[in-house]
Amino acid sequence: MPVTVVGSIAFDSVRTPFGERERMLGGAAVHFALAASFFDEVHVVGPVGDDFGEAELDVLRRRNIDTSGIERVADGKTFFWRAEYGWDLNNRETLETALGVFERFEPTLSAKARASDVVFLANIQPDLQRRVRAQCLDTRFAALDTMNLWIDTARPSLVKAINEVDCVIINDAELRQLADRPSLVGAAREVLSWSTTPGRAVVAKLGEYGAALITRDGYFSIPAFPLETVVDPTGAGDSFAGGFIGYVAAQRHKHLTPTLLRRAMAYGTAIASFNVEEFGTDRVARLRMDEVDERVTDLRRMTAFA
Repeated sequence: MPVTVVGSIAFDSVRTPFGERERMLGGAAVHFALAASFFDEVHVVGPVGDDFGEAELDVLRRRNIDTSGIERVADGKTFFWRAEYGWDLNNRETLETALGVFERFEPTLSAKARASDVVFLANIQPDLQRRVRAQCLDTRFAALDTMNLWIDTARPSLVKAINEVDCVIINDAELRQLADRPSLVGAAREVLSWSTTPGRAVVAKLGEYGAALITRDGYFSIPAFPLETVVDPTGAGDSFAGGFIGYVAAQRHKHLTPTLLRRAMAYGTAIASFNVEEFGTDRVARLRMDEVDERVTDLRRMTAFA
């Protein structure tokens, strides 16, 4: 089933204890699309400025990602983000954010993008997420990501957006903040209770500790893939989301069975583990499916109880 992702396309400048890169390709929609492209057709929707060139587009095109929904704004500047990580790579300091063309972004989807069976609303303002969701009348599975900024400043709209999707993908601290509950499971159950729609799920991203899947009927967690070297964690969460949702799309099931969702968690985890091995999109852009499958097999072996 084709996948549409709506979100940021950016240039990132990042420093970690292992090096520094200036103005590398980034953004939630980019990391998501590269990961999801292993499984199905992907349409990317987002704005860029005149400073975004063919070389950046080619990174996506080489993975057969549809870039026709990328809007180039004349005389505009592409979203820019600068950050620094210390030895604890779970935490980062944002040094500069320049929204550029993203500040006035008003998503208008093409007929092809609207027709996708699966839609991912990346971390953008909740009212924008709702307007995108309203354009996708035939979507069978929709998911969104969010952040503490929208929880603080646009909570009523965010709650409405959450109730219009099938899956929320969010980090654990923000999930607790959103639900005002200290327990991860309790917070997820609270979010699930906001809607009576069956088959809903919450996925909590736990950084270097993996991810947890909570539904009304159960709980599943998977550890992060153990790595000796982590170079740059930027985009890991969006790569996880791309792998997770891409796998769901590829299965073409009408119902999200527990087995399907658990396997999707494994594929998201595997792709995210490759993302952090190098700066930006470098590693995932040249990743092969056989490498992903091998790492999923390793995850299955490492997590088997008996």
